[in-house]
Amino acid sequence: MADEDFNGQYFMEFNTRLNSLEEKQRIIRDRVLILGNNLIETREDFREEIIGLKKQTEELKNDFQRIKSLIESFSDEFSKLARKEDLNILIKQAKMFQPLNLVTRSDLENLKNK
Repeated sequence: MADEDFNGQYFMEFNTRLNSLEEKQRIIRDRVLILGNNLIETREDFREEIIGLKKQTEELKNDFQRIKSLIESFSDEFSKLARKEDLNILIKQAKMFQPLNLVTRSDLENLKNK
């Protein structure tokens, strides 16, 4: 009888441990499924963010190209413009020339004949 009680206790303890291990396995499986779902969601979020960053990068590249072409065209136009020093020289020459004070040939002949 003691042998049967020992066997009964042994099987009850074995059954309890087996149930405990099955419960732990179920909990671990559920956690693995949750981790897998979180990983999939995170991957999708990262994919969307990467796609957004690629679009922004492409837009920035296009904007940079436009700015670069504008700067090049401004640079070309600036080289065609006169510098301030050149304009000052022309102003001084115009003041020295004073076209309003010029005398025509007929005026000189009139002055000479008088």
